[in-house]
Amino acid sequence: MNTTSLEDFYRETSGLVPAGISRELGHFNVFRTEEVFAKTKTSGQMPYNRRAYYKISIISGKNKAEYADKVFDIDTHALLFASPRIPYHWLPQDDQQQGYFCIFTEDFLLSTKSGVVLDDLPIFRSGGYPIFKVSDEEAAEITAIFAKMYREISSDYIYKYDLLRNYVLEVIHFGQKLQPATAMYPTHNAAARISSLFIELLERQFPVEPPHQRLQLRTPKDFADRLAVHVNHLNKVLRENTGKTTTELISSRITQEAKILLKQTDLSISEIAYGLGFEEVAHFSNFFKKQTSITPAGFR
Repeated sequence: MNTTSLEDFYRETSGLVPAGISRELGHFNVFRTEEVFAKTKTSGQMPYNRRAYYKISIISGKNKAEYADKVFDIDTHALLFASPRIPYHWLPQDDQQQGYFCIFTEDFLLSTKSGVVLDDLPIFRSGGYPIFKVSDEEAAEITAIFAKMYREISSDYIYKYDLLRNYVLEVIHFGQKLQPATAMYPTHNAAARISSLFIELLERQFPVEPPHQRLQLRTPKDFADRLAVHVNHLNKVLRENTGKTTTELISSRITQEAKILLKQTDLSISEIAYGLGFEEVAHFSNFFKKQTSITPAGFR
C-alpha cells in the first residue's frame, strides 16, 4: 500500500503542484467534484491507499466506497471524512458526480487559535463512522457551506483562512452530530484513558512562549513518569489507539509548534530552539530537517 502525498494529489488531478507547498504552515484547498472528475485520468477512481492529508467530501451520485474494513454503497448523497491514518478506495458508479470536497493538513487546523487535534475527534477515530448517507435537505445545507469555502478561497480577504477554518469545523461538527451515540461516547477503558491523559499532557504545554517559557516534557520517559506507567506500556497503548509511537506523537507536535513560531513570531531560531527544549541550535536544526526535509531558516 502506498501513501498519496499532496504533491501526488495535485499531479493526478491537475498536473500542477502549487509552488511552495512544502513550506506552508498548513495547506488547505477546496474543489468542485465534477471539475476534478472531468480532468482525472482514472475517471474519479481513487486507489486503495492512505493519504497524507485529511479530506471531507459532499458527493451526489452513485458510488461505492471501501473504507478500512467497511464497504458502502451510495446511490444519492454522501458525506465522507477521510483521515491519513485509514486507507480507502472510492469507486464512482456513474458519470453524474456532483458536489465539493476540501483537502487539508493537520497543521491547517492545529494552530494557536483553534487548538484542534484532529485525531482526537470522533469523526476521525479508527473504527468510527466516516461515511454518511444524507438527505436532500442535509446535502443542500452542507453544499452551501462548501460553496462558501469555494468562493472564499479565491478572495483577497486578509483573514480568509481563519474563516475557512470555521467552515471546515462547521462541517466536521455536522458530521459528528450524524454519528451514533456509541461512536461519540465510547467506553473509556484503561488504555483509552492513558492515551487521553497523554494527549492532554502534551497539548497543555502549548503554545510555548520563549524565552520566558520552556518545554518541560519532551521524551517518552518524561511522559511515562508523569503518568506513572512503564515507557514500553505507554508506547504500546499509544500505538494501539493512535497508530503512532510516543516519539512520533511528541516529535510531530514539537514540529508543529516550531512551524508556528518560525512563521508567526520574530523570535530568533536559537530562542525557538531553547523554548522547545533543545540545548543546542544545531540539535534543533537537525531535528527540524529530519521532520520536514528543510532547515528552520529555509522554512522561515
